[in-house]
Amino acid sequence: MAIGPMQFGTDNNAGANQTRLRTQGSLVGGALATLWVQHEPGAGIQGRGITVEGGDIGVRAEAARGIGVDGVGTALGVQGSGRSGVSGLGSSSGFAGDAGVTGTSTASNANGVIGEANNGSRAYGVWGKSSSGFAGFFSGKVEVTGNLIKSGGGFKIDHPLEPATKYVNHSFVESSDMKNVYDGTERLDDDGSAWIELPEWFGELNRDYRYQLTAIGGPAPDLHIAEEVSENRFRIAGGAAGMKVSWQVTGIRKDPWAEMNRIVVEEDKPEEARGTYLHPEAFGRSEGYAREEALRSRLAEMSETRPPAGEQEPTDST
Repeated sequence: MAIGPMQFGTDNNAGANQTRLRTQGSLVGGALATLWVQHEPGAGIQGRGITVEGGDIGVRAEAARGIGVDGVGTALGVQGSGRSGVSGLGSSSGFAGDAGVTGTSTASNANGVIGEANNGSRAYGVWGKSSSGFAGFFSGKVEVTGNLIKSGGGFKIDHPLEPATKYVNHSFVESSDMKNVYDGTERLDDDGSAWIELPEWFGELNRDYRYQLTAIGGPAPDLHIAEEVSENRFRIAGGAAGMKVSWQVTGIRKDPWAEMNRIVVEEDKPEEARGTYLHPEAFGRSEGYAREEALRSRLAEMSETRPPAGEQEPTDST
């Protein structure tokens, strides 16, 4: 049932810019729908824009207040296909929850948003970009099962001494290896030695050990590693009885996943990225990373074909 005026058009000429079906409703005492379509089984509404020059929209819905498109289905609520399957534009401002596209799921163990892109070694399942804010924000735990590649990183916490007015920022410890770090302190026995016990899985996880020893409270020129790691422990010696010693041992991961996914320290840029930079401003250059340039071009193209917010479509039809 349509509420309000309805117009029909039957012109199949893709270049005629015809409106085949148009309804307009008014808000009378509640949230009335301008068009309600229900079909079981199958698709309630299917739209396709095919103008060769681009710019056609299969289905467009605009709401001054509320929801432009509300899709509900036992499989897919809304499905789109094309260079951009679904494009959302959020035009409001001032509200942290406003978004171009919002995904919410109330089902048990379900997902709010799923992104998948399997065609190409540099395809992205989800791409977030912001020139003034953050490309992504996660409130809660984040799990990554593959490599996490970044330009830098760290943690931010409330300042321990002035938590209401300041933050403390620390950088991550970086390494060209998949390095694990273990440390602690130990009191030496009467003979000036001690065994350092490591986790029972230490030897299965690590290889290529490195050691650091520091005597606390006095000099210990003869302090040394008496026996290297074996059966998940190593022995230090050469200190005074009862001396406190700070120790550190590092290892390089050798678990099966790490062996299959070694970090490539130096790599050639792919052809499409040659002559561009991840951070052009750091080099005083303007040539941004090729993928960024492609994204900017695509977003500009979409903004040219998307009707501005609030613009009315032609009402004439045959």
